[in-house]
Amino acid sequence: MTVPVAPHVPVLLAEVLEALRPAPGLTIVDGTFGAGGYSRAFLEAGAAVIALDRDPSAARFAEPLAGRADFRLIASPFSRMGDFVGEGEADGLALDLGLSSMQLDQAERGFSLMRDGPLDMRMSSEGLSAADLVNEAEPGELLRIFRLYGEERQARRVVQFLVRRRAEAPFERTLDLAEVVEKALGGRRGAKVHPATRVFQALRIAVNAELAELEAGLVAAERILKEGGRLAVVSFHSLEDRIVKAFLNDRAGRQGEGSRHAPPRVQGPAPSFTLIHNGAIPPSDTEIAANPRARSAKLRAAARTGAPAWRLAA
Repeated sequence: MTVPVAPHVPVLLAEVLEALRPAPGLTIVDGTFGAGGYSRAFLEAGAAVIALDRDPSAARFAEPLAGRADFRLIASPFSRMGDFVGEGEADGLALDLGLSSMQLDQAERGFSLMRDGPLDMRMSSEGLSAADLVNEAEPGELLRIFRLYGEERQARRVVQFLVRRRAEAPFERTLDLAEVVEKALGGRRGAKVHPATRVFQALRIAVNAELAELEAGLVAAERILKEGGRLAVVSFHSLEDRIVKAFLNDRAGRQGEGSRHAPPRVQGPAPSFTLIHNGAIPPSDTEIAANPRARSAKLRAAARTGAPAWRLAA
């Protein structure tokens, strides 16, 4: 059966395939199905695929794969993969943490600051929208969101502009919010990146609880991967990458030796992962030239040891 092509280019695909080594007889979990780019590559390599995605729009890209015994798509966030994949069942797991091209292209989803649409940004229909946050959150909460999730250095000024404007009329559209943020930050001044980019990123992360989702997903990955099973995570900004790096270094027993003046470290659990790469793998210049979206991507990968999954802190 020919595997269909979708209008989306998966980032670092060759590197993810090299890290996971999909092959006949193996089961690979695609925790972020999206348009199915990774899943199709895993299927072409002969592996069975269990895919998850909490975005309902992803289902249409799985329609050509319906009926295949070696593929299934589950409507769920990847943090809950343990509800559908047994402990030690998976030979590999891929997580692509980036926003898909289709989500950006759909103005009605409210992710893009270049396309006018309702200020939504939710991956699913659950929870508060970006408009709810911008219009109703306390100034201090907006300041925290923009500083923590967007790393926006002028967050306080942005909040002042938003609060002043929402007192006159609520924010409902993406371009309206982008314009006010641009005014707060003094315009583009020839910059290639829109000045509202960090604010939009911060709102999206907050609306979808993306960092908490990632942390829970990594813990779930530790449980579903069998000994020798491989994990590949592609992140697109520093907050995600720090979480992945810290988790894998911790689980690989690479927390550092500490200072000679400090008390000795208490021996922790046996390492549950070994690192496949010494550091993060960036995209090649060739890939960046063909797909500028890949520019900020980083791949970190690790292999599961035979040690038990670490117990969660109380």
